[in-house]
Amino acid sequence: MTWSRTTALVVVDVQNDFADPAGGLAVAGGAEVVPVINAAVAEAVSAGAPVRYTQDWHPTSGPHFAKDGGTWPVHCVQGTWGAELHPDLDVRGEVVRKGEHGEDGYSGFTMRDPVTGDTRATALAGSLRDAGATELVVVGLATDYCVRATALDGLEQGWPVTVLWDAVRAVDLQPGDGARARAELTASGVVIR
Repeated sequence: MTWSRTTALVVVDVQNDFADPAGGLAVAGGAEVVPVINAAVAEAVSAGAPVRYTQDWHPTSGPHFAKDGGTWPVHCVQGTWGAELHPDLDVRGEVVRKGEHGEDGYSGFTMRDPVTGDTRATALAGSLRDAGATELVVVGLATDYCVRATALDGLEQGWPVTVLWDAVRAVDLQPGDGARARAELTASGVVIR
């Protein structure tokens, strides 16, 4: 990867509930991405590039969780160990929280109310524009949900987007979801590296 001051690295949801095998929604191999991401962070910072992190930050109850009628097990509840960024992750940039009021926070850029369907922006786009980002590199968890949604929203907002494939892992709720996400990203114009 060639980094410049305007190539922003977006690290998606590398939190204990996803990256640690004891997490509430553990992604197989999730912890394996941490050293790969740390290497990308070091390269980005060395080039003077902005680094941003997203963090699921859910209330204890909400329509996102299966216990409340949603899809997912309880995960990334505000203030818990599971919601914390992985302890080995090199954090050297702003952290943007999403899903604070029970929204589906798949994308780092937008949150959707699962009941009304209304969407609202997070602080990520503004933060990246303020930093002068002209292209995005997306890494993190999970390929088939939050990485996919963040990369697609980044494209929609006008940035060229690259996903570092060694720095992502899929939930694979349905077998093959990760491969389908890769195909969708490629078809949409995201560069897979």
